[in-house]
Amino acid sequence: MASTSNQPRRAYVWVWLPGRTEPVFAGALESRKGQTARSRSAQGGGPFDFAYSPAYLERPDAVSLYSPELPLEGGWQEPAEERSMAGCLRDAGPDSWGQRVIDDRLFGKRGPAASALDVDDLTYLLESGSNRIGALDFQISNTEYVARQTPATLDELHQAAQSFEDGTLTAELAVALTEGTAVGGARPKVIVTGDDGREYIAKLSLSTDPYPVVKAEAAGMDIARRVGISVPQTRIVQSMGRDVLLVERFDRPGDGTRRMMVSALTLLGLSDFLGARWSSYPELLDKLHQLAAPGAGSLGRALLERIIVNILIGNTDDHARNHAVFWNGRHVELTPAYDLCPQLRMGWEANQAMDIGRAASSTTQGTRASNRSTIIAAAADYGVTRTEAADMF
Repeated sequence: MASTSNQPRRAYVWVWLPGRTEPVFAGALESRKGQTARSRSAQGGGPFDFAYSPAYLERPDAVSLYSPELPLEGGWQEPAEERSMAGCLRDAGPDSWGQRVIDDRLFGKRGPAASALDVDDLTYLLESGSNRIGALDFQISNTEYVARQTPATLDELHQAAQSFEDGTLTAELAVALTEGTAVGGARPKVIVTGDDGREYIAKLSLSTDPYPVVKAEAAGMDIARRVGISVPQTRIVQSMGRDVLLVERFDRPGDGTRRMMVSALTLLGLSDFLGARWSSYPELLDKLHQLAAPGAGSLGRALLERIIVNILIGNTDDHARNHAVFWNGRHVELTPAYDLCPQLRMGWEANQAMDIGRAASSTTQGTRASNRSTIIAAAADYGVTRTEAADMF
């Protein structure tokens, strides 16, 4: 069992460059001991600074991991205030589900006991699997890349997830389950390869689910697809007598390459702590306009269509981590929509997780009410007329 007192202080960041099928060493992520200019981050330990490898900077095909945060230049680069590390790096780490699994495997703690642990983001990055979202991985070596990936069947991983929730997870499957935790999210999910050779995120059912969660998400994704929203291919399969939703990975083109990604939270420059309160669709659109390639099309209409679908299917979990963009070193591009899962509603009214209408000032919030009136009133923020917005709803 590991101790939180001897957590690693450095990790080496490897990246799959655009069009490449093997990773290269890009730089180091390190806790800056003795640093006086910055205090310990309130979330995730740290702060952890990043520096590109001089050899990487000399590569003719080198790209920034995300230029607004980590421009392609030498020297140590500090994360923004309130962040333990650059958001583009944190995006590649596990969220609550994966962190819970890692806490249990490393420290034997779960539930209230785990909440007292002081585990930093660097530990989670190094202990989670290598087949993570996007095109980054984190290693203990800068010369030898060793993938952390233990083969296991969907049934085995599903049983392991249920055993973890029951407190009966065996050591044999604990590692395999841990290595499938690097795809984010609060609900249990693992990575599997289908009979077609494509990679899928398998979203699992549990005996404690209050309603058919995975079927609800399958329905939400299908509705979005039918009205023209770009979404990955999905299908329901059976495992251990329960439903599993397979979601095709859009960050894996299928040719051995990986696509770099950053979350909308990172685009907005927000930490997890502040993100829920201050996240805003109009400000996300501003960032898309700044960073998208010329001729990217009607980004405002495309974003508004996604908001409308979320409202109509009852998905109020549309927070900034549930939106993302591809990053190719120069420009961003909206990924297909994902995590479109209808939520149980408490009361007659609902609000989306992000502002729909633009806030009047930087110290106020915009409108989030989940209704048609909000969409029509916010039409101009998305470059459409009120009549067009009404027709879209």
